[in-house]
Amino acid sequence: MDKSFILEQTKKLIEYNHRADEIFEQVKAEGKERDFYSEVKPFADDVHLLAREWAEAVKSWMKVESLSYLYPLQVDQAADNISNVAIQAFYPKTSLSRFKSHVQSVEFTLQNILREAERKLK
Repeated sequence: MDKSFILEQTKKLIEYNHRADEIFEQVKAEGKERDFYSEVKPFADDVHLLAREWAEAVKSWMKVESLSYLYPLQVDQAADNISNVAIQAFYPKTSLSRFKSHVQSVEFTLQNILREAERKLK
């Protein structure tokens, strides 16, 4: 398993998670939805594709090495949550507390995997 690949994918997902949070803040402030085909779909498709590839790679890695306090279900949930966040960020009617909760949950899991990948690469 190429841990450097997982490391890079995890960093990119962290960037996407931060970007979704920024988009949400802008959309909430403006109070209007973004265009589905020109903005929402391209961003959501990129995030979803990366999240699926990342989840499969991390779960394969988990079969080879034990990771501290990380489980396959968490990986799947993080992938699902970031995919949902990537869509919900563009709609001002999205619940603020629910959105922020998902962003924080994704961040927590991604940071844990990043730490494990960095630790195992040494």
